[in-house]
Amino acid sequence: MLDKTGVGAVPKEIVGRSPSQLAWRRFRKDRIGMVSTAIVIFFFVIAFAAPLISKLYGKNPYTRYGQTEPGLLNSRGFPIAPNGGMSGDYWFGIEPTLGRDVLTQLVYGIRTSLLLAIIVVLIVTITGTILGITAGYLGGRTDYVISRVIDTLLAMPSQLFFIAFTPIALALFVSDRETTPAWLRATALIIVLSIFGWTRIARILRGQVLSMREREFIEAAKISGASSKRIIFRELLPNLWTPILIVATIEVPTYVTTEAALSFLGVGMTEPTPDWGRMIHKGFENMQSDVTYMAFPAAAMVLFVLAFNLFGDSVRDALDPKANR
Repeated sequence: MLDKTGVGAVPKEIVGRSPSQLAWRRFRKDRIGMVSTAIVIFFFVIAFAAPLISKLYGKNPYTRYGQTEPGLLNSRGFPIAPNGGMSGDYWFGIEPTLGRDVLTQLVYGIRTSLLLAIIVVLIVTITGTILGITAGYLGGRTDYVISRVIDTLLAMPSQLFFIAFTPIALALFVSDRETTPAWLRATALIIVLSIFGWTRIARILRGQVLSMREREFIEAAKISGASSKRIIFRELLPNLWTPILIVATIEVPTYVTTEAALSFLGVGMTEPTPDWGRMIHKGFENMQSDVTYMAFPAAAMVLFVLAFNLFGDSVRDALDPKANR
């Protein structure tokens, strides 16, 4: 390239890029990742905008329209109109027997599942990060105790313990004769899921720290007199953000399906709280008469879980391009 005077060549300026810029560049080139990101964002927008959607739509997930408006349900409690009662007033139809609006139940169900999953992921990520780094860095008896706790929890059949411990956790606060508030049932789910959920990320980070604590930059920090706190937060943690983010993005759809499964089995969120698992359970009970009611939450869950898993894979490939080599 010649300069403006045409005398000599001007070298092209080299622009440096940070690791985050390189990761975004790789992620942006991944078409599947971009499409899955758009779907995930769509679900989050729907979840947070549920009250606004309900207001604009003119329906809510709690009113039993089929029992208050004539001509919606037959004598057996099933929608009279075809396809689950879908019409201009009820876009996704109405719920069998109770006659609640399906669209608003689905939208608020997204809100319930995502809110619980995000809270659990935040708790298990923070807990697992602290215990995993502590075990890997300190070693010795501390590592032994934390590792045995991790091994014990991982050896337990978590789904069975979720079913067994959730009613026990609720019984500590509410007697069998009282109706359990929705916030208390959600709190019990969060506690039970968090107790068993932190072990995966803790084990991953423990292994990472064990391999990192003997490296030159850690030894140099120790020789220079850096405290353990400074080494963990300034040396170790910045090198652990990639596995932390990867595990967190993969855990969100896992807890969405787990929460829905518990609600399907009757130990998660119950009536009248809108929830995907509860909707699928009721749709399954009425599937012989009309499959429409179950189709919407089942399709939404499959789409969300698939999109979030693909999004997690794309994040992993962008942050750690050598992982699949």
